[in-house]
Amino acid sequence: MLVGVLGSSQYLCIMFVHRKPNKSGSFSVIIKQKGKHCRANKVIKIMGTSSDDGELRELERKGWEYIDSLRGPLLPMDYHDPFEEGLEKFLSGISNAHIQVIGPELIYGSLYDRIGYGALGNDMFRHLVICRLFNPGSKLRTVEYLRRYLNKEYDVEAIYKFLDNLCYRKDKDCKKDDEGKPIRPEGEDMKAKVECISYEWTKKKCGGAVSVVFYDMTTLYFEAAQEDDLRKTGFSKDGKHACPQIFLGLLVAPGGNPIGYEIYEGNIHEGKTLIPVIETLAKKHGFDHPIVVADAGLLSKANIDELQKNGYEYIIGARVKNESDAVKQSIIDMNLQYGDVKVIDKDDGIRLIVSKSEKRAKKDAHARKKGMERLEKRFNTGKLTKANINKRGYNKYLKMDGDVTITIDRDKYEADAVWDGVKGHITNTTLPEKDVLGNYSNLWFIERAFRMNKGDLRARPIFHRLHNRIEAHICICFTAYTIMLELERLLKEAKSEITIYQAGHLTKTMYQLNYQTPRTHRQKSLILQMDSEQQELYDIVSRKAAEK
Repeated sequence: MLVGVLGSSQYLCIMFVHRKPNKSGSFSVIIKQKGKHCRANKVIKIMGTSSDDGELRELERKGWEYIDSLRGPLLPMDYHDPFEEGLEKFLSGISNAHIQVIGPELIYGSLYDRIGYGALGNDMFRHLVICRLFNPGSKLRTVEYLRRYLNKEYDVEAIYKFLDNLCYRKDKDCKKDDEGKPIRPEGEDMKAKVECISYEWTKKKCGGAVSVVFYDMTTLYFEAAQEDDLRKTGFSKDGKHACPQIFLGLLVAPGGNPIGYEIYEGNIHEGKTLIPVIETLAKKHGFDHPIVVADAGLLSKANIDELQKNGYEYIIGARVKNESDAVKQSIIDMNLQYGDVKVIDKDDGIRLIVSKSEKRAKKDAHARKKGMERLEKRFNTGKLTKANINKRGYNKYLKMDGDVTITIDRDKYEADAVWDGVKGHITNTTLPEKDVLGNYSNLWFIERAFRMNKGDLRARPIFHRLHNRIEAHICICFTAYTIMLELERLLKEAKSEITIYQAGHLTKTMYQLNYQTPRTHRQKSLILQMDSEQQELYDIVSRKAAEK
């Protein structure tokens, strides 16, 4: 087989690389020479023998390199290597359209499948989730991302229609058939399917069972002025009190692994959501009465009574300064030192576990000092009146002398220092006190989940107006959070110095070349060589995927 010719007919001899078939079925790659005044087909050098096509091509390449090293009297001055000419022609035909960003699919897409979301079989949902991780933004930006980086052409209206049908619709919101039965759109149970997949993954990460769950709520605000049945103005944890908002209740397992979520109208009291969320998700997933951990914002007699009535054990943050005078005096009499943990037995097997932390003491003292400085600034304006004397915030340090004089009660301010660093926990468990504190301290997992959703995934502000699209937006963010959490776990397990934020940047410069072979016109793809950090990230994710 003649691979190529070096030289020209005006010269005496030419050299070429030849692939010679052998009786054994293999091929030998040889360099031959011929010409008018040369011995016909003289063998100059045998480069090697193989039956593998890839190895044979490599031997041919080395043959051309050998011929190139002999340039001199045998080669013309105007010689052009046909291999180089073909390569240059191929490269000159490559445009930006042939280069594709492949990192998000290699990293996030691999984890998407590994967790189990690939079983959903929905390409649109997959693209929306990966885009939320790679390039969070509006749905218009998503369309641009899909077109530019994935060569996927989607109309924004097609995305909005998909969002309309993504999550479950209540029967009252569905159209009815002739018999009055609700007609639910295709794909409406996506939220339920996503939660089931996420919960199965969480069980796997927790060793097969979930014995402790953590619950908290946050607000997500809207860039809109109008309220509706779902979007209401209310107390905003984002400080956007004038913007309509919704409440998002999230239930997670140890490590922050998600179990499920619910959304509520923006003016609901967060304490009323604890029992409904736990009961709804327990019924959906079939888990059996785990220990419920929640912060002091969900502490109420109604919640505690309902938890105990339904057979749940719980650990809830307590507001020790809201306890009875007798309990508060008992705590003061304990004379707690840093690191101390004491127990006060209450009714029906309930314990108030009180501890003192030096770190929290410094934080409390700093907060009191700042609060007093703000109060003094307002006091010096002379605008404080009798109406300002109340128990809200640091107004409790105001007092009225006589009928008209408002002063600051500095004795009360100093007396409050006894509570710096003191933290209380209400529980009906039989866990040792240290285990109660340890479980409660893990609430930071859920606080961090909210930070990741609000910050990294830009779950808010929300620009959607329709109820179904709002639920779909939250479902996409929930799925993306699960993937981000797993990526972080893999990086820590591998003891890599790459953070999840750096990983996101690295995926943006992982490229793939899509091309067509010149002879067979077959469409092929080639992942371009990565730098050391990109290769490390890819190896960590792909290795774990292979171990699945």
